[in-house]
Amino acid sequence: MAAITAANVMKLREVTGVGMMDCKKALVETDGDFDAAIKYLREKGLSKAAKKADRETKEGLIYSYIHTNGTVGAMIEVNCETDFVARTDAFQTLCKDLCMQIVATCPLTVTKDEIDEATIAAEAEIAKNKAINEGKPEKIIDKIVEGVVSKFREENALLEQPFIKDNDKKVRDYINEAIIALGENIQVSRFVRMSLGE
Repeated sequence: MAAITAANVMKLREVTGVGMMDCKKALVETDGDFDAAIKYLREKGLSKAAKKADRETKEGLIYSYIHTNGTVGAMIEVNCETDFVARTDAFQTLCKDLCMQIVATCPLTVTKDEIDEATIAAEAEIAKNKAINEGKPEKIIDKIVEGVVSKFREENALLEQPFIKDNDKKVRDYINEAIIALGENIQVSRFVRMSLGE
């Protein structure tokens, strides 16, 4: 069981917008597992970010960022509910941070479910052959492949990546914090990353 500290309770509150006592209870119920606590709160219908997830997002911004050396950049479409929120400094900072994340980490897709199955199959084949070549026991090869594929999905999906400005949270947690702060549903629709010569 992970230690349930006041800092962890506060962090869960910041991400979900739920009251301190409910956050503490969620951490107790999930043995201090932060991601499981978020899921617990969502399942109980308590997370404010989760409550906004079904609201329509027709406004937003197309935002671009070019790194200072001029050789790599990203463009992203981030949607929200109103043009008022889209024009705020906080929303534009979010868009810039997401573009910087894309430039720095080169994700393939927004979510892990969007990664092309052919790419996943190729990664699984590589992992399987590597395990065989390393002489791993046959009975654990499937587990090894499963772990490699799961890690590949998380490393290459924007929302699942550790946030570059705070590795203790994922990009989706950072977006959830913005949803709570701005009071609107926010969705990343698409992005493109360009690097000179690629």
